[in-house]
Amino acid sequence: MTILRACATSSRWLTATALLALGACGPLVQIGGNAKPADSLLTLTSSVETPTTLDGGPVLIVLPSVPGALRTTRIPVIVEDNELQYLVAASWIEQPNFLFHRVLADTVEARTGRPALDEGNVDVLPALRLSGKLMNFGLDARAAPQVIVRYDAVLTSIETGLVGTRRFEATEPVSAETGPVVAQALGVATNRITADIADWIGTTPPTVMAEDPAAPAG
Repeated sequence: MTILRACATSSRWLTATALLALGACGPLVQIGGNAKPADSLLTLTSSVETPTTLDGGPVLIVLPSVPGALRTTRIPVIVEDNELQYLVAASWIEQPNFLFHRVLADTVEARTGRPALDEGNVDVLPALRLSGKLMNFGLDARAAPQVIVRYDAVLTSIETGLVGTRRFEATEPVSAETGPVVAQALGVATNRITADIADWIGTTPPTVMAEDPAAPAG
């Protein structure tokens, strides 16, 4: 695909290579060029209910890092092995790693019963730390259209160090290549992956913290 095609607003997709020709495409206000903005913003929701009480060793869930293609509110589309475009008129309410992080935290709490902390909870010492990379979070249109969600996880313990690493991946077919349909499929795949991650965490015994010798007795 040429850069000239990338500047055309009538094409089905907005190519990522348009970023290399900002001057040719004129003033841009968002990644993807001068495309018609989305009529509404998309989001993800968790399919679990957060319990009212939580106990056990807290789990710090670090905001996932993402590759360049996901550092945007647009939905990436794989059209060829070496070509990435963006879905027209479809935007998340915030970057996908923030959305994924929120669903993951809700799911971990619901399926493990442990508090899920974020990096703002500096006054709470976690028993486990989950970090990782959200490597895929978009539509694969190379064959039968489907969404792909992939998260490469690293789980560590405050006492014993590395617990393990694991790759989690899920796909979900789509019936139409539109923002709402793709977002719904990504939500299904995300909830499936986060459930698997939570169950993996749940197999790790809660860390028993040593008693602080400076703490007052009684």
